[in-house]
Amino acid sequence: MTREDIVQWCQQYLANLLAVAPESLDPHADFDRLGLDSPLAVSLLIEIEERYGVDLPPEELFENPTLHAVGEYVHQHLRQGVV
Repeated sequence: MTREDIVQWCQQYLANLLAVAPESLDPHADFDRLGLDSPLAVSLLIEIEERYGVDLPPEELFENPTLHAVGEYVHQHLRQGVV
């Protein structure tokens, strides 16, 4: 699984929640610009843990608030076998 696969999955997941086209969500834009509030961010964290088995702490999400950063974090932990 590549980082791009993870980013695309995150885009699709959030697009469904926000009722927008996945391609309209810039993976390098801050979550604030994408319209992501705290409840949606928590939902994303839960889904990432369920789908990929990677625990993404909320503080990590807010320190790196882009889909690209989330994809990189999850990808690195999957490659290292750290969950």
